[in-house]
Formats: sequence, C-alpha cells, structure tokens
Amino acid sequence: MELMLLLRADRNRAWTRPELVGALRGSDSVVAQGIESLVTAGMVTDQDGQIRYAPASGEIDRLAGEAELYYGRKPDAVRREIVMAAHDQLRAFSDAFKLRRD
Repeated sequence: MELMLLLRADRNRAWTRPELVGALRGSDSVVAQGIESLVTAGMVTDQDGQIRYAPASGEIDRLAGEAELYYGRKPDAVRREIVMAAHDQLRAFSDAFKLRRD
C-alpha cells in the first residue's frame, strides 16, 4: 500500500528500485515483491528498471484513489485486510495438500 501511495503521489516521476527501498525504508525483497504485484495489477510499469505509477485504466486509478482515501482514514483496517487476504491465500494453498477421506 505504501509503495502504491508513494508512486501515485508523483505520477510523473520514474523511480529505481534502490530509490524506492530508501524512500520506504524497506527491504529490497519486499519492495521487489510489491513492484511485481502492482505491475500484475496494472497499476505500475517497470521499464528497464524505471518504475512509475501508470494505471492501465481510469477505473484502476479511481479504485486506487478510493483505497488511498480509505487508508488515510483507517490505516489499521486496511493493513488488517491486506494481512487477512495473504493469510486466506496461504490457507487455501495449504488446504490443497490435506488428505481427505471420502
């Protein structure tokens, strides 16, 4: 979320991954994963290591704006939703390996 907000705040700026790591005070692997997720979501482009906010559609940009507003009002609620979504994906993955008796 913080990565998206940083990139969205200055739409015209192209960032490098090391710049983003420094600005967010995060680890390289976490920032890299965030970039990959935002690229997949159609929110960010990464061309030759130049990362910038570039939503694939107006609808994506609108939703990003709504998320930004909500995060501004209730950051803890947004963080919980992000963690729960990741937890649900992990649970679904682990459930795929459970042996079931029919």
